[in-house]
Amino acid sequence: MLDATTKAKIDSARDILVGKVPDPKSQVEQITIALIYKFMDDMDRQSEELGGKATFFVGEFKKYRWAQLLDKRYSGHERLLLYAEGIEKMNENKNIPQLFRDIFKGVFLPYRDPETLNLFLKEIDGFAYDHSEQLGNAFEYLLSILGSQGDAGQFRTPRHIIDFIVGAIAPSKGDTILDPACGTAGFLISSFKYIQAHNTVDRSGDLLSADERERLMANFCGYDISPDMVRLSRVNMYLHGFASPRINEYDTLTSEDRWEDRFDVILANPPFMTPKGGIRPHNRFSIKSSRSELLFADYIVEHLKPGGKAGFIVPEGILFVEHGAYEKFRRNIVENDYLYAVVSLPHGVFKPYASVKTHILLLDRRIAAQTKSILYVDIESDGFTQTDTRLPVERNDIPYALNTLVDYRMNPKANQNASDIAGMASPEVYAVPKADILGSPGCALIGRWYNLASKYPKSPSVPFEPLESHCDFRPGLSPNMKTPPGEFPLVTPAEDRKTSDHFDMEGPAVCVPVVSSSGHGKADVKRLHYQEGKFALATTMLAVSPKPNSGISARYLYEVLSEMKDDYIAPLMAGATNVTLKQDLFEKILIPVPKPQAQKEIVEHAAWEALAERADALKAQLSHGIDGEKADEIVRLLDQAVSMLHQHAAQKRRIADLWRENG
Repeated sequence: MLDATTKAKIDSARDILVGKVPDPKSQVEQITIALIYKFMDDMDRQSEELGGKATFFVGEFKKYRWAQLLDKRYSGHERLLLYAEGIEKMNENKNIPQLFRDIFKGVFLPYRDPETLNLFLKEIDGFAYDHSEQLGNAFEYLLSILGSQGDAGQFRTPRHIIDFIVGAIAPSKGDTILDPACGTAGFLISSFKYIQAHNTVDRSGDLLSADERERLMANFCGYDISPDMVRLSRVNMYLHGFASPRINEYDTLTSEDRWEDRFDVILANPPFMTPKGGIRPHNRFSIKSSRSELLFADYIVEHLKPGGKAGFIVPEGILFVEHGAYEKFRRNIVENDYLYAVVSLPHGVFKPYASVKTHILLLDRRIAAQTKSILYVDIESDGFTQTDTRLPVERNDIPYALNTLVDYRMNPKANQNASDIAGMASPEVYAVPKADILGSPGCALIGRWYNLASKYPKSPSVPFEPLESHCDFRPGLSPNMKTPPGEFPLVTPAEDRKTSDHFDMEGPAVCVPVVSSSGHGKADVKRLHYQEGKFALATTMLAVSPKPNSGISARYLYEVLSEMKDDYIAPLMAGATNVTLKQDLFEKILIPVPKPQAQKEIVEHAAWEALAERADALKAQLSHGIDGEKADEIVRLLDQAVSMLHQHAAQKRRIADLWRENG
């Protein structure tokens, strides 16, 4: 457990460096090097105090000892030269383990300011720890600041998401475990802690025999393409008790050297970004693609042992993109009983560095073979806001979701029904038959598309019919930003109309956004527009018009689609970053089709309700903007008017009435 003093010292060390070393990754590297440097000297000092000899700083390297660096007889400039020389030569020190030599390989002091170094070394000197586990906790906190995007599109996976995936997969003490894009080894460390915790009575891992512990240390393996990440992950593993971490600098997608290796457990959050020009993988992949996220997913499936299991994060595109390689991958994991569950994560999990919609794929052939369905768990809140600040909130679906998945692992055939826990809303949990998925166009794996039918009333008071039976659909033709202004309205997703020098539509029509209006990663529809007459429509919009003699009024269509937008239209929007409406599914949604008189009453109700809302807003403005008796009188009169408007609106038939079940 990281103590507050150690955390404060790490923060202070970063504050000292930030003026000279602004890059967070470089700050982490400099603090890492200094901590390891001091840690080696502390171990030498402990050995000497116990009557032994120094091991690391001996011979020509004795002059670089930590105590020597802090000798007050040195001037600031002399100390800087000694420290810079020490860290640059340390990889040549044959008295230290090869792991440490690798850590110091290629490092250098990126600044030449004696005052900054004096302050920095003094702060590092204040670190106190009795054993490497305490340093490991400090190092984990240090790594937590590494949130910036790497060159290959890596994002640091939040600790609670890592622990959630590990808990869902439940690795055991005999499993060989791989992370093929390991970064700082977060999944490997979490798996190690999970196994220790599940083999503990009194003290950590006390149920593990010496042989089991030795085998356990050899069972963890990680690959990463970045030398910096390999260095950091090796340190992280070493500080958690791994004397010889199996972390290899290895290009998982283009090298064949380790292709024959297979593992019991694979855990990963692979890079989503594909370099310009694509990946050029070797020809042993089962699918042909140049997309890194798809190749990593295929790699994980290919490298599981027959009884293996995996949990890994994918961008939403993998679940629905209608491209041959994507569909082949999806069909493989469903038809051949790899996939048993899909967990939907909130779009803000990787904020503030990216707003991207992601899912967790859970693979286990033993479980998948026992059921004819795929389990879906849709997490709406992970315990933090979906904003850049990521502040804690009360709602947290993670514990309930994990309990659901653990229960499902124990009994895959049992029905898993969502329910409230501790008074909080729970994630939606449902099962989708594999036959429905395999029979769908493109074998899409987005659960909410299949779950939409369950939201319709079972016995509605009016018929529900497909939208495409009653409407025509026309895509917008006018660029939002480049259309010259003029005499015609230009309808865009924004609240207010723009103008256009031409028209390409003639109403009445309901204008529906086909691109999410709430930013990358978030499938949302803020508003629909109703438009009559001649108008231009932005290319990010779709015009929906009743067919002649359809029996549907355009104004009623606007009201009912506006009512349905959050629960029925927004779920049809998909994408990892740029979120767009799946039009073929939108055309098939069911809408209530009452008789013309009922449609008229609904439109009147909506008009009265809108008038009441405007009057409410005006009353609020007046009550805050005018003082005196006259203002009080105006507010009282408006109060009466608003009350009458609401009463009149309440007498009109509400859209919600159409959704009630008979009886």
